[in-house]
Amino acid sequence: TMAVWIQAQQLQGEALRQMQALYGQHFPIEVRHYLSQWIEGQAWDSIDLDNPQENVKATQLLEGLIQELQKKADHQVGEDGFLLKIKLGHYATQLQAMLSLQNTYDRCPMELVRCIRHILYHEQRLVREANNSPSPSGSLVDAMSQKHLQINQTFEELRLITQDSENELKKLQQTQEYFIIQYQENMRLQAQFSQLSQLGPQERMSRETTLQQKKASLEAWLHREAQTLQQYRVDLAEKHQKTLQLLRKQQTTILDDELIQWKRRQQLAGNGGPPEGTLDVLQTWCEKLAEIIWQNRQQIRRAEHLCQQLPIPGPVEEMLSELNGTITDIISALVTSTFIIEKQPPQVLKTQTKFAATVRLLVGGKLNVHMNPPQVKATIISEQQAKALLKNESTRNESSGEILNNCCVMEYHQATGTLSAHFRNMSLKRIKRSDRRGAESVTEEKFTILFESQFSVGGNELVFQVKTLSLPVVVIVHGSQDNNATATVLWDNAFAEPGRVPFAVPDKVQWPQLCEALNMKFKAEVQSSRGLTKENLVFLAQKLFNSTSSHLEDYSSTTVSWSQFNRENLPGRNYTFWQWFDGVMEVLKKHLKPHWNDG
Repeated sequence: TMAVWIQAQQLQGEALRQMQALYGQHFPIEVRHYLSQWIEGQAWDSIDLDNPQENVKATQLLEGLIQELQKKADHQVGEDGFLLKIKLGHYATQLQAMLSLQNTYDRCPMELVRCIRHILYHEQRLVREANNSPSPSGSLVDAMSQKHLQINQTFEELRLITQDSENELKKLQQTQEYFIIQYQENMRLQAQFSQLSQLGPQERMSRETTLQQKKASLEAWLHREAQTLQQYRVDLAEKHQKTLQLLRKQQTTILDDELIQWKRRQQLAGNGGPPEGTLDVLQTWCEKLAEIIWQNRQQIRRAEHLCQQLPIPGPVEEMLSELNGTITDIISALVTSTFIIEKQPPQVLKTQTKFAATVRLLVGGKLNVHMNPPQVKATIISEQQAKALLKNESTRNESSGEILNNCCVMEYHQATGTLSAHFRNMSLKRIKRSDRRGAESVTEEKFTILFESQFSVGGNELVFQVKTLSLPVVVIVHGSQDNNATATVLWDNAFAEPGRVPFAVPDKVQWPQLCEALNMKFKAEVQSSRGLTKENLVFLAQKLFNSTSSHLEDYSSTTVSWSQFNRENLPGRNYTFWQWFDGVMEVLKKHLKPHWNDG
């Protein structure tokens, strides 16, 4: 494949501007240019930025970068080379200083790797978009980019309407200011009129006629102009109604389709599915939403101010107060929905064991929430408490256990514009179990970690209480409970319906659905790209259904219940189907992996 940097240099117009904007003193564009091959050859993605242990790897990568810079600087000759030698050498020294200062600021190498990764990711995206643009639809443009194209077009439309409203608002303001001056003029004529009585009769007669004419024509003008003003106000309010309608639609697409899909991918990643992917594109969209919403909110406020300054009876007051309510609802939905868990806590959670999680606010940078960094608090709650919480019936401060180090302040990263809280050292001190129903064992009981915070937006004008729930967690106190807990989590991640009541899952599923979930888990556990074969699946079905048929098709409409999966033992055995399957994976992973991979 052609180097990304060669293609990046061919970008034009807006794309070129966006690419240049990615670079700055953190990572100068000259470094990208002169070390492009080396940079593109490094595994920036292999570092887990949320794991402090990986700092060593980040440092090694950056030390490599410094060596390359020094080499490049030393090879520069001639007049043109002189400046470059200085520039590259200077950046190398800067980096060196940063690495040696590490002890004072431990996150440095990680943050720089995050920054470089962010730049490379966006650069690739710009190149990809530029390469895709001239192609006729259907060839290169898959459904995904078709959808992204639609989203970006709607943003362009929203930007234009908002700009248009801005111009209308200015026109309204100028018209109104001129009207007020003329209105004052009319008051002046009125005052002159009342002073006429002090004049002699002759003079009074001649002045009166002139004033009368002036006043009559001015009043007629004021009457007409008041109607024009009123019309301008109504037009602007109607334009805002249209904008908010389109904004709402766009916000629904982004929050209810795209973000929900990301969350679903995150859920399946918990079962060994592919990683859910970065939030960068979603964050860009949410930031654009925030920007347009805020501009429109300011416009509506200014229109209200103009109406208060010069009241004209009519429908506008009501229209504006309705618009104000709508836009506050839209902001509220955006802020509360973009408070998300970027890195889920472990779903099988052992008490007294250190664990981590990361929450992020996708609009934190844009809405200036980072100006007074919010604190996030984590609590563990039961399935019942989660249900009550979503129905707004919950009594405050209920919890089902105690988490140590459960408060964390959100940090803002300038380079990437992300606002997030990294809980690094949480630990579940104790758990309060609920009264279990009949056959249910402790490893079937689901809890969740509730993250909550309070954000103030726009200089404390609006304050939002936000909360978000983690994927269900099963709490264990002993390693021996691990495999049963994993079964509960596997079933939940695989078969949870979107928008369910916490944490309802079907009691029965189709056998092919379960095969898919088992295969995903299997490949992840055994760390193999080779999944379960048709023969393997037939063998599993025979075992589970105590059957002799060797045709996979025979099982395609059979259902499997949770009980068959991990509650009742297999016929004539003292273990369940899942316990047996989990054991098989364990043996393969430890002893037979090479044989499995060779088939």
